Amino acid sequence: MKSSYTLALEGSTYQGSVALVRDSEVVAERTLHEEGGGMPRAGRGEKLMPAVAECIREAAVERGDIARIVCGAGPGSFTSLRVAGSVAKGLAVGYGVELYAVSSLLLTVAGARPPVQPGEYLSVIDAMRGEFFVAQMTLRGGGMVTQTERTALMTGEQLEDFQVKERAIRVVGPGQQIDLHPHARGAAPLLESIIEKGPVDLASWEPDYGRLAEAQVRWEAAHGRPLPR
Repeated sequence: MKSSYTLALEGSTYQGSVALVRDSEVVAERTLHEEGGGMPRAGRGEKLMPAVAECIREAAVERGDIARIVCGAGPGSFTSLRVAGSVAKGLAVGYGVELYAVSSLLLTVAGARPPVQPGEYLSVIDAMRGEFFVAQMTLRGGGMVTQTERTALMTGEQLEDFQVKERAIRVVGPGQQIDLHPHARGAAPLLESIIEKGPVDLASWEPDYGRLAEAQVRWEAAHGRPLPR
């Protein structure tokens, strides 16, 4: 039987990533960052596409081998998510395949390198303005991760209190106890559940930004009304 390939992209933080998955095994991956920081604000799209091409070339995958596109759905950086989501949509149209979405908070735990131990985790992504997007996760043997609580917002103070009170639950995320970014390779152990959830509608799907963009917040504060659509 011919192998099925999944092309996964993740862009919820300034460190983006791409992974090519054969069945449920990662066969090629790229992490996008620059020295001294994450994926630069300018040129995110220009970095994603060459990374996709490199993974496909490295694995010697032909156009017809790509079965689906998976995109990290956030929450996270508005601009990074918007770019990754647009690239993922374009790839789905170009390859003539369906697009699937998965929480970027799940990809942090599932895509950890080296792998983290089975147990309870609080997955965290910076929401800016002194707040964090958080979701509680359970990691089982074999790398299967399930989200056990709804995604929520925590202030920095609330996150510190959580770490004091809930010592059995390890905090994972950029700059946290376990310092890891979401990664596209996390789609591999999650692939069965991603497919079971079903594809998104290409025309209407948008990433879960978690909150309004900073620029929109400033505009609305200055004008005293919602930004026109």
